[in-house]
Amino acid sequence: MTRGGQHKDRSDGPERKCIATGEIAPKRGFIRFVVGPDGQVVADTLEKLPGRGMWVSADRAALELAVKKNLFSRAAKQQVSVPDDLVDRVETQLVRRVTDLIALCRKGGKAVAGFEKVKDWLANENVGVLLQASDGSERGKSKLWTPQGARYFGILTAQELGLAFGRQSVIHGALAAGGLSPRVIEDAVRLQGLRVADGGQTTEKDRQNA
Repeated sequence: MTRGGQHKDRSDGPERKCIATGEIAPKRGFIRFVVGPDGQVVADTLEKLPGRGMWVSADRAALELAVKKNLFSRAAKQQVSVPDDLVDRVETQLVRRVTDLIALCRKGGKAVAGFEKVKDWLANENVGVLLQASDGSERGKSKLWTPQGARYFGILTAQELGLAFGRQSVIHGALAAGGLSPRVIEDAVRLQGLRVADGGQTTEKDRQNA
């Protein structure tokens, strides 16, 4: 029950509080950190490491503030060391997480790559996620559409998408709805908070699917 006497809606799952902004929201929008045995702060993107969790919004500005003001020490109630490149390490972990999940979708026959295959899926399959490389041609990307109820992400480079699909580079990809797609979406949203998608511009697809 909240302070005003109203019951709090927890339909979105458990909530966490950001140590940088004070924001309270469902934990899927946060990144968990713990203090390692050596006293150094490490990101726990899989939320499996032992220790008291410290939560920061999946937002580059919030993470940079937490690092700059050493808010981790205050949250941990002890002096801790914070790597200067902590934000970049988190980004790298999330890229690996997202690409690994996409690869699992591909191996299970739940993902396709390539303009024509993706276009065919968008027309005939139940697509849950449309993926397009952040450094791909805007003209080419504009020829595909995001189905109603699906999500669009333009946060991975062509090389990163290529790794996910076992190729040198990929511009267009699609994931079937269901299966691992919700997990891809959850981690892709976190990664999106750390990256400025599509060359620093918020595209119409981003706005429609935010």
